[in-house]
Amino acid sequence: MADGARGKDERSADRASEEAAFSERLKGLGARLGQTGQAKPAENDSGKYVSDPQAMAKGFRLSAELVAGVLVGALIGWFLDRLTGLSPWGMIVFLLLGFAAGVLNVMRAAGVVGPSKLPGGNADKP
Repeated sequence: MADGARGKDERSADRASEEAAFSERLKGLGARLGQTGQAKPAENDSGKYVSDPQAMAKGFRLSAELVAGVLVGALIGWFLDRLTGLSPWGMIVFLLLGFAAGVLNVMRAAGVVGPSKLPGGNADKP
């Protein structure tokens, strides 16, 4: 039993020395970061997020574009299935077409893809 108690004391002493060494390395790293001019984040700002209303509005618009495209495609496919009796095929095809149209609308709204260059499209208008 005496050996077990002595082993625990040695382990706690080792842990304390490791923590002291870690603390010293951390202080050295902080000093080097201070020399480079990069400020560490303030501890009282943790958990606070800065929200940009315009960015949130754009995110909601982009998500609505995608969801609307998928829903419209699914509804067209469902109605086509009910009218023609092609049960899963209209829904599958138009759901995929709706997804593709939604992705294209999101890309256009985000400015990644330009407007359509087809005759009579928005590209002809000034």
